[in-house]
Amino acid sequence: MPVPTIRTVACALPAHFVDQETLIAAFRDEWTAKHFNVERLEELHRAVGVGGRHLALPVAEYRALTSFQARNDAWTAAALDLGAQTAQAALATAGLAATDIDHLCFVTVTGLATPSIDARLVNRLGFRPDVTRAPLFGLGCVGGVAGTSRVSDVMRAWPNQRALLIAVELCSLTLQRDDVSVANIISSGLFGDGAAALLMEGGARNGEGPKVIATASVFYPNTERVMGWDFVDTGFKIVLSATVPDVVREHVRGDVDAFLHAHGLARGDIAHWVAHTGGPKVLKAFEEALELAPAALERSWRSLREVGNLSSASVLFVLADLLASGAPRPGDYGLMLAMGPGFCAELVLLQW
Repeated sequence: MPVPTIRTVACALPAHFVDQETLIAAFRDEWTAKHFNVERLEELHRAVGVGGRHLALPVAEYRALTSFQARNDAWTAAALDLGAQTAQAALATAGLAATDIDHLCFVTVTGLATPSIDARLVNRLGFRPDVTRAPLFGLGCVGGVAGTSRVSDVMRAWPNQRALLIAVELCSLTLQRDDVSVANIISSGLFGDGAAALLMEGGARNGEGPKVIATASVFYPNTERVMGWDFVDTGFKIVLSATVPDVVREHVRGDVDAFLHAHGLARGDIAHWVAHTGGPKVLKAFEEALELAPAALERSWRSLREVGNLSSASVLFVLADLLASGAPRPGDYGLMLAMGPGFCAELVLLQW
């Protein structure tokens, strides 16, 4: 069976960049009115290892978003613009037009829209009327790898076709200002806004780029409260358990080893690790569980420092960095991996 190829990955960030200390200062007055230990909240913000983040809107405009409807309306407008930007960039890099795309997959977990953003992009960018669409909601941090896997399934079924995966996450527009729980404080310091687009071709086209050799999904029963959302009157309320790094340590080594073994490989055969930027504790858990050298996840660490955790888009930012570096050599294997709500893991084996 022909093996799908990742032709290119493009990334886009909103224009409004704010360093972490400025964001902490913007939160300080609100925290002072709601919590007895503001210093502790500031420590939690700094501990996530993020230097600054790009935001969908200028900081001053967030205060006016006093309802879920206002935030979601802002999300819809910004998601459409950023999704169009990254889709156009991916198409231009590959030398293709929107009409060359047969399948369009859209991933998000930070806003709601019906018709979905991919439908609106069909209108804005001029995709063909017969383009097939697959909007995916609720996968969270694992969505970038899961989306890559699902798109590769379509390309295996239709080896002459092309697909575009678009991930847009505007985490800043889910902010719950009145929530001073540890989970919300950490998430308000960790998650940023951004988008990525991955263009994949079926194997019959013999395109250049890493091949999607295999994929795997792993679901962990009875772990619904590890990560996700509670939907409340004010919108998206974060569910984020302190046990996430423990779940990584407990499962990821066995999952990765079993996946690689099924394809005649071991961890030592992987030259490039493309891991979701879950946060410092999650990245350290990946390193410890998989016995990785300090440099193995450097691209993930750097992305975390520079733009924060972009949920589903994060792993695509790391992959784009790897592709742009020119580091992979013919024959090299790479492994994309992420974990997210479910709780679950997704794995994608690549070969250059």
